Amino acid sequence: MNYELVCGLETHVELATKTKIFCSCSTEFGGEPNTHCCPICIGLPGTLPKLNKAVVEYAVAAGLVTHCKISPVSKMDRKNYVYPDLPKAYQISQYDMPLCKNGWVELSNGRRIRLNRIHIEEDAGKLVHDRGNTYIDYNRGGVPLIEIVSEPDLRSIDEVQEYVETLQMILRYIGVSDCKMQEGSLRCDVNVSVRPEGQEAFGTRAEIKNMNSFTHMAKAIAYEFDRQTDLLMSGEEVVQETRRYDEGTGCTEGMRDKEDADDYRYFREPDLVTIRVTDEMRESIRAKMPEDPQKRLARFVADYGLPEADARQLIEHRRIADYFEAAAKGTKNSRTAANCILEQMFARFGSEAEKDRFEVAVSPAQLHDLILLLDAGKIRKNLIKSTLEKMLDSGKPASDFLSEKDLAGISAEDLRAVCRKAAEENAAAVADYRAGKKKALGAIVGAVMKATKGRANPQETQKILTELLKG
Repeated sequence: MNYELVCGLETHVELATKTKIFCSCSTEFGGEPNTHCCPICIGLPGTLPKLNKAVVEYAVAAGLVTHCKISPVSKMDRKNYVYPDLPKAYQISQYDMPLCKNGWVELSNGRRIRLNRIHIEEDAGKLVHDRGNTYIDYNRGGVPLIEIVSEPDLRSIDEVQEYVETLQMILRYIGVSDCKMQEGSLRCDVNVSVRPEGQEAFGTRAEIKNMNSFTHMAKAIAYEFDRQTDLLMSGEEVVQETRRYDEGTGCTEGMRDKEDADDYRYFREPDLVTIRVTDEMRESIRAKMPEDPQKRLARFVADYGLPEADARQLIEHRRIADYFEAAAKGTKNSRTAANCILEQMFARFGSEAEKDRFEVAVSPAQLHDLILLLDAGKIRKNLIKSTLEKMLDSGKPASDFLSEKDLAGISAEDLRAVCRKAAEENAAAVADYRAGKKKALGAIVGAVMKATKGRANPQETQKILTELLKG
C-alpha cells in the first residue's frame, strides 16, 4: 500500500516593530541577556499591558497580502501553560476571534494553500542549555508575532519549502518582518500525518516544533513520513504528540502529548480592550502597501524577459527590486541589468543583511546609463563588466572610464583585417573548423574580441570569419 504525506504549518513570524507588543522595550535582536526587559514583559504582579498599534497594522498588512478577510472586531486571549520561557505562566494570544481569516498562498504549480487564520501574540523567552544547566533570556519575551496557520493542504516536501519561501518573500517584501530564519524571526511548527493514497480522512498527526532551517525541515518531514508509514504498515497506531528534530541524528523524537485547545484553558485577556479595524483603517493600510510581490514577480518575467529564478532573487528584497526596475526601465537589455545586480553587486555582499540594506556606490540612474550604451551599440557586453567594477569601486559614472576609442566601435575594414590576422595566428583552430569542428570558430572569435578589447561586434565577427574560412 502506498501512503500520502499530509502537512499543515503553523508559521511564527516576528514583526519588525521597534518596540514590543505590550511595552516599550526594544525588539532588536541580540544584546546581553535580559537587557531588553521591563516589569511588563517579564510579567511582574501589578503591571498592565498596552497593545502596540503598529502590531495590528503589520498583521493586517500580512493578512491583505495573503488574501485574508480582516476581522472588524477581534480580541486578545490568555493561553495558559507553565513553562520557564513564560514568566507569567500564560501567553497573550488570540483564540476564537483572530485578526485575519480564510486566506491563501499560491504555489508555482497553481495550487492554493489555504490559510485558516493569522493571529497576533507575544513571543516567549529563550532557554539556553549549557553543560547540564538551563539559563533563561527574556529579551525575546514580548516581541510581537503573527502566527500563520495553514490548512493541511501540503502534499510534498517541495511544496512545504516553496510555501515557506513564498511567505518569507512576501512578508519581507512588504516590510512587516525581516524573516531571518537563522535569528528565529521566522520559524515553523510542522504538522505531519500520513494516509493511504485515495483516502479522504486524515491520519493522526505529529507536530514537529520550532523548525528554523529549510534543510532541517525537509529532513524532519522525510523522517517523520517514514516513521509513521512504518508504524501503520506494522499494524501499530500513530500517537498524536509533539516532537522535536535532533540535528545530530537526523531523527524526530517525542517530547510530550500534543495538547488540544481545551488544555490551554483559553479565556479573554481582561487587561486589554477589544480590537476594532474599521474599513477606513484597512483601506489606509492597503493604500500604503507596495505592489503585490507575486504579481511583480510575474511582471518581471513577462515585461523584462527574466528567468523566474532571477526575478525571484530580485523580488526577495524590495529595495533591490525597486533598484532593478529603475535601472532597467526603458532599456533593451534588461537581463543585462539584472545580471549586473545578481552577479557583480551580489558578489560584494557577504550576508542577507547586507543584501537587504543594498548599499552600492552605483545609483540606478548610473547603471541605466551604462545599459543604454549597450542598447545603442556603443559598447559590447564584455566592457559592461569591467566598467561596472570600476564604477562600484569609485561611485563614478561610466563616462569616467570609457574613452572615445571604447565608444567608437570598429570599422568594417579594420574588423576584417583583425579577423584575417586572428585566423593566421590560430592555425590549429582554423584546421579544426575546416575539419568540421564548428565549435573551433569560438576560439578565433575570442582572439578577435581580445585584440579589439571587446569593441568588435561578435555576430559580425563570426560572419566575417565564416566567409574567410570557406576555403
